[in-house]
Amino acid sequence: MQHFNRRTFLKTAAAGAVVAGLPAWASNYTPEIKNKLPRWRGFNILDFFSPRPVNGSRFAATEQDFKWMADWGFDFVRFPMAYPGYLKYNPRSETPITPEQTVEFNEEAVEIIEKTIDAANKQGLHVSLNLHRAPGFCINAGFREPFNLWKDDEAQQAFYTHWEMWAERLKHISPKLLSFDLVNEPCYKEDMNDQFCPSTAIPGETYRKVAKGCLDVIHKHNPDRLVVADGNHGGSLVTPELEDLPIAQSCRGYYPHYVSHYRAGWVWKNPDDAPMPVWPGTINGQEFNREVLEKFYQPWIDLVKRGVGVHCGECGCYRETPHEVFLAWFNDQLDILTSNGIGWGLWNFRGDFGLLDSGRKDVAYEDFHGHQLDKKLLNLLQKY
Repeated sequence: MQHFNRRTFLKTAAAGAVVAGLPAWASNYTPEIKNKLPRWRGFNILDFFSPRPVNGSRFAATEQDFKWMADWGFDFVRFPMAYPGYLKYNPRSETPITPEQTVEFNEEAVEIIEKTIDAANKQGLHVSLNLHRAPGFCINAGFREPFNLWKDDEAQQAFYTHWEMWAERLKHISPKLLSFDLVNEPCYKEDMNDQFCPSTAIPGETYRKVAKGCLDVIHKHNPDRLVVADGNHGGSLVTPELEDLPIAQSCRGYYPHYVSHYRAGWVWKNPDDAPMPVWPGTINGQEFNREVLEKFYQPWIDLVKRGVGVHCGECGCYRETPHEVFLAWFNDQLDILTSNGIGWGLWNFRGDFGLLDSGRKDVAYEDFHGHQLDKKLLNLLQKY
């Protein structure tokens, strides 16, 4: 699609950088290979991340947040949402949700999401709208689904209904400013309500069927809308079955979890069992270094070379990882992605993985308008 031509994008970004007075690194980096997608760089926001969103949550993004992102030279916001948060159904009720209730939309909540997108767009930020919890699936526990997205036609039809609603509501927004990321980190679990239930990859043809169903209803309302599919098996695997479709793919920046999710309660049944991370070095008997990281990303680099757009929708490190280990690991990761034209979205802007108010115990924070700013992390992000 012409509006995603990289040369055109870089010219536009460079002009915008001059107008905004941004430093040269914001627009002049030339990767070694050409990605079909722009090298978007930015953050995830958590306004509707929970099935039970709380008004005034400390994670809710503000217009000021978006201005700070733009002022620092970033151009991307990923908006992961749990679908019950914008339904008429009350997710705090004791009554299990029914299949019929999964497609009854709450106009007030939908309008709040629209206003959030608009606020980000006004700062020139591209928004990636994502269903972190879709009807019948979420990689996380915490809400009981009435059906299974990967097995039940009724769940798939509900999923298409959600994306058709968003496609129709947001059809007026330029594809330069909005894309749709279909479902967060697809995988298959026998018990979706068990946080620690082992997962497997979705059969490729099943993933293709579901993604194609979404693509059809989205492009009915705006044929130029960019559609993104997260990597299979929790975001880690390239999906060859999607390569002939006009769908970009999204990887993750959490490898190895020993580093990125040290002591994270939703990963470790007993956080005290988590081995101390180092970088580079040996963790739990395995050697980890830049070479290992490069091998992990090679299938995604090869996908870029085959002409498929690739972006890293989530990356970062939980607050318990020693800061210097985090920065050393993250520098290698960002350098590998950037060298291959792959943009990224830090999880998150404010919070446990974030640039602001992360709560790390080993960071000399700077006060920034009443927030705790991790200046070393900001400097690293701006480097790439």
